[in-house]
Amino acid sequence: MRTPLNTLAGRLARRVCLAALFAGSIAAQALTPAQVRGIASGDTDARIAALNQAVAQGDPSLGAFVQAMLDDAVKRSGDQVLVVRDGKAIDAASLAPVALPANADDVINNNRMRGALEAAMSGLKLFSTDPAVRDAAVGDLLKQSLDETQLPLIERAYAAETVPAIKTRLDRMRSTILIASSDKAQRLAAAHALAASGQASVRGLLLDRLAAGGEADPQVRAALRKALSDIDTKLAWGDRLGVIFTGVSLGSILLLVALGLAITYGLMGVINMAHGELMMIGAYATYVVQQLFRTWLPGAFDAYVVAAIPASFLAAALVGAVLERSVIRWLYGRPLETLLATWGISLMLQQGVRSLFGAQNVLVENPGWLSGGFDATDNLTLPYNRLAIIVFAALVLAGVALLIARTRLGLFVRGVTQNRRMAACMGVNTARIDTYAFALGSGLAGLAGCALSQVGNVGPDLGQGYIVDSFMVVVLGGVGQLAGTVYAALGLGVLNKLLEGWQGAVLAKIMVLVFIVIFIQKRPQGIFAMKGRSAEA
Repeated sequence: MRTPLNTLAGRLARRVCLAALFAGSIAAQALTPAQVRGIASGDTDARIAALNQAVAQGDPSLGAFVQAMLDDAVKRSGDQVLVVRDGKAIDAASLAPVALPANADDVINNNRMRGALEAAMSGLKLFSTDPAVRDAAVGDLLKQSLDETQLPLIERAYAAETVPAIKTRLDRMRSTILIASSDKAQRLAAAHALAASGQASVRGLLLDRLAAGGEADPQVRAALRKALSDIDTKLAWGDRLGVIFTGVSLGSILLLVALGLAITYGLMGVINMAHGELMMIGAYATYVVQQLFRTWLPGAFDAYVVAAIPASFLAAALVGAVLERSVIRWLYGRPLETLLATWGISLMLQQGVRSLFGAQNVLVENPGWLSGGFDATDNLTLPYNRLAIIVFAALVLAGVALLIARTRLGLFVRGVTQNRRMAACMGVNTARIDTYAFALGSGLAGLAGCALSQVGNVGPDLGQGYIVDSFMVVVLGGVGQLAGTVYAALGLGVLNKLLEGWQGAVLAKIMVLVFIVIFIQKRPQGIFAMKGRSAEA
């Protein structure tokens, strides 16, 4: 039967495990009564000094004692320090069971002492046999204030480390401490080592050292300035890569939005002002699927996005098919009337959603596997949800390209687009193909709404912010050209983010619009022109 950790035997078992873990890497030496008293009593500075000394010596029983201190399970009676759990006491030094004195007082740890205890636990983990535990321990220590009292521990861990990546981080930690050393040679070596870090936190450390009174030696100050320049260069590259990634992410969203419009407008010639509302329907379909999973399948909640993808496509495609059969089929060849009719439909859909779900935005929660991000550099984190959108957009694009170029439906759509009368003479049901094509474009808008729900709130006005941009993408890329849609979406996304960093969001949007107007004047057919001639119906 497994011993519970909240019992005395369980605590002793964990103490033994910690001792076995650290004994192989650091010198085996039991805590003395004087060390225990030094850690548990006195002023904070003296307690921290005693704690760091014990950590540097590598006492194998220290881990369990530090954990007891963090758990507020340590009491003191005279010169005796006790670990008390479940009403039973043991001597912290000898580990022998003792009677709990009635006058035992709790050992109080202020925030500074708790920080030192947590740092000590992280330091002890530097000698774990698991590289992941050691790596996490280094990360924990880097978040805390380091001083020269911790240098012996880090030196020992650095000498014992075998994983190159962890060893490099330990070396940077070591240099962070040595940069304040009284030895000029050590400070110079630390400055040269820190120059390769590329970390914003190290930049702050160097700025502090260069501040008035931080470093007096001219040679060391020159080395610090050189290290600061190198770090600024690395951070600048991180910022540039961040802008490019954000632009590609925005471009992927624009691509998803514009793909459906490339079919309904580019191939069918329908100016669909309700395209943004079809996106909104896809986003709300994702919200409904999320709520169903939360209510009926809470254990499988992280999989709701997989179910929401076909649901959002089908919901938007169904609405699009109804619109085509009831309204748009009577307006082919009449662009102004189509624009006005679809604009009115967009207002109706917005009001319908407000009536069903309310006027306030609804929150669509990211599943666990789309939360967080990948740290590419110290100042660049790539969110998993935006990485997923980029991959999703590429998959949707590949699917649409295959459908249009390789399937029977794609052949019929291209045939009806190029010569409706000839296609009808060949036995193609042009009215049905129109419905299928419009439903496909609407379904793609629904997929765009599903993707957008993972990067922001979902509301009745969701589509209004993207309808103009999506039309710009289709027109700039070339009407009816999927390749042009890809180039235009990614190009506008990156260009918009580059200009935002230079002139701000409002001026960036104006400059993009001016660029598109000038480009269309010079090349009305867009980036890629439609090949051949099309016969009007």
